[in-house]
Amino acid sequence: METGAALVSTDYNKLPLRAGSENHYIQAVNAIPALGAEEERALAGRYRDHEDLEAARWLVLSNLRFVVHIARGYTGYGLPLADIIQEGNIGLMKAVKRFDPEVGVRLVSFAVHWIRAEIHEYILRNWRMVKVATTKAQRKLFFNLRGSKKRLGWFNRQEVDAVAEDLGVKPETVLEMESRLSGQDVGFDPVPESDDEDSVARAPAAYLTDQSMDPAQAVESEDWADWQDHALGDALAALDTRSRDILRRRWLSEHKDTLHTLADEYGVSAERIRQLEKNALKKLREGLGPQVLEA
Repeated sequence: METGAALVSTDYNKLPLRAGSENHYIQAVNAIPALGAEEERALAGRYRDHEDLEAARWLVLSNLRFVVHIARGYTGYGLPLADIIQEGNIGLMKAVKRFDPEVGVRLVSFAVHWIRAEIHEYILRNWRMVKVATTKAQRKLFFNLRGSKKRLGWFNRQEVDAVAEDLGVKPETVLEMESRLSGQDVGFDPVPESDDEDSVARAPAAYLTDQSMDPAQAVESEDWADWQDHALGDALAALDTRSRDILRRRWLSEHKDTLHTLADEYGVSAERIRQLEKNALKKLREGLGPQVLEA
């Protein structure tokens, strides 16, 4: 076996990792020499202490075989193995970046968590069009419940309680996830069941009318906006000069002044400016009336 330094100096561009098929890739990564514990520690130390990318690359290359081994355990989700391996490789690279050789464990043991985490995230994003697991408890159930259902089939109450206790979640969460796993994505537009157009159910998008281009509604909206502008102007005009200036500079200006800026200008405390602002807003609401505020 070559030393760590010699391995890094090897021309890894000549390794057969550019093959077109999945089987050739797997054969190629299995042909890469595995690192011994001392070699791995030396390379990890060089990357940690000197950011040696050559060392980091060999740490990744020598552990690609383990990513393939882990990825093969997720082939039952109907997703391409090559994509699962690719996501696992991302997890491996993240693990190499965070690996501390002084902890006393091998890189593959440390990297298992990162590899699985990336694969899990990929499966949750792509297993179905509608995401089935969003909370931490649902994510835990997604990967554990499928295995339990394969062994037990349809759950009874005792089995639901047993799974919930084993995974540390509520039984209601187990039942909800079981329902999600058993269901299928349904399109918004129904699939015609016959050639008779009159008997085919139609989605709301096919018969709901678009009111946005109605001329009457456009005129009504424009008149209502003008009325609101006039009402706001009248309500502001009813305020005293100082209150109107505070509201304008605190709410209507592009660059809003702070309470302390206004306090220094008017020679009062920031708390007094806040009180004036609060009272002015109250008077403004009363002047506008409930119709404008509800709109």
